[in-house]
Amino acid sequence: MNRERKILISACLMGENVKYDGGNNALHVKMLEAWKEQGVLVPLCPEVLGGLSVPRPPCEVLEGTNTVVCKSGEDVSEAFAKGARESLKIAQEEGVCMAILKARSPSCGKDVIYDGTFTSTRVNDSGITCKLLRENGIAVFSEEELALAEAFWRQKG
Repeated sequence: MNRERKILISACLMGENVKYDGGNNALHVKMLEAWKEQGVLVPLCPEVLGGLSVPRPPCEVLEGTNTVVCKSGEDVSEAFAKGARESLKIAQEEGVCMAILKARSPSCGKDVIYDGTFTSTRVNDSGITCKLLRENGIAVFSEEELALAEAFWRQKG
């Protein structure tokens, strides 16, 4: 197996308190623990990389756009775009071949995110960082697709 390959992972999934509300979405999964021990995980939070604080107001992507707004109406699109660019840069520097990102996040959500109305309405779209990673050839999985992620990792090994 090529030891140079790495896996980008949302820092909140690794227990880092970087969520908008100051919490995390820690996963306690043997596979992730093994990958962590092997040193192949690259945890990051695109929103923090983009300069947003912890905690921060909830944000959503306006449906069908790359515009990200806070519940207060503030446009934070540039911070999200910067975070996506920084995430891609780190992924490329680290030799990342795949990413495991937080489902439904305005940065990391894959295929389903909230629509920007702050009414818990889901739409078929992806977060800003997820889109950029995919556009640059990095396979993305959500934490709800860990079996698929593990199969992809083994196949690429």
